[in-house]
Amino acid sequence: MGTRYSAVLYSSAPHNTKELEQQLNIAVTRVDLQMSNWRPDSELMRLNELAPGIWMALPTELLWVLHTAIQVGVESAGAFDIATGDLVDAWGFGPKGTPGIASEREALKCQPRLSAATALEFDFGAGRVRKRHPVHLNLSGIAKGFGVDQMARCLEGYGIHDYLVSIDGEFRSRGGKPDGQPWTVAIEAPRAGVRTALGVLQLGDGGLATSGDYRHFYEQDGKRYAHTMDPRLAAPVHNSVASVSVLAPTCMLADAWATALMVLGPEHGSTVAKEYGLSALFVLRDKGEFRQVWIAGKASQDDVSSS
Repeated sequence: MGTRYSAVLYSSAPHNTKELEQQLNIAVTRVDLQMSNWRPDSELMRLNELAPGIWMALPTELLWVLHTAIQVGVESAGAFDIATGDLVDAWGFGPKGTPGIASEREALKCQPRLSAATALEFDFGAGRVRKRHPVHLNLSGIAKGFGVDQMARCLEGYGIHDYLVSIDGEFRSRGGKPDGQPWTVAIEAPRAGVRTALGVLQLGDGGLATSGDYRHFYEQDGKRYAHTMDPRLAAPVHNSVASVSVLAPTCMLADAWATALMVLGPEHGSTVAKEYGLSALFVLRDKGEFRQVWIAGKASQDDVSSS
């Protein structure tokens, strides 16, 4: 997935660490082979190239992620939508890495857009999907979180129940350290080019994901464009939110909702987070400073604390 993954774990039973490393690598590689927009031969890219109306058999994991992405898309009223691959590419955040012609980007804004919920049809009994309409799917807002969950499932399969696994800035944790201390991770300050901690979170059992505008962006004609797309505007998101960190039962859900809340913005995003019982930390830009807004959902103070 173009980044690094890690696993920290404790177990009273003996384990072959080389075998664990191998199986964790297999787990994340399988996700990459299925869901990458950077691999022309991935299952997702094969689906993107397929003409509408033709059924395609897909692995269970990919079907699961596609269906979850559509659910979050519906619940967020379209703020999260995986049918944005054309936008990602046009704005220069796809495999080509360069923005398209400005007139082409403007044309995309004027075209009616179809959501993934409208464009995809599922046949779960046969394990297949087809496109009703031509769309280009992008799973960059959810696949990494699912990869973290797969690492957790890998360790659970070995009877390991005290761990912290991560891919880049997405985490899944369970249990704690041998001395009874919880897993503690830093929330990065959203400053471009500077890696400093804004605060820390103590994690319980579940997933944590952060979406922000300070790592993947570029400036053009005096304007700053970040990688998160607002499907409703057919353009990069533009509001006061610098980053959103979300706690959820799984990292896949945390990943998708962090993107959705980033797009929704502080007011609407806070309302939606409360509606769905999400715990979220909004970091807002306010006159050159950062302001934090904490939304406490189903997580209790025993599970999560910030500083």
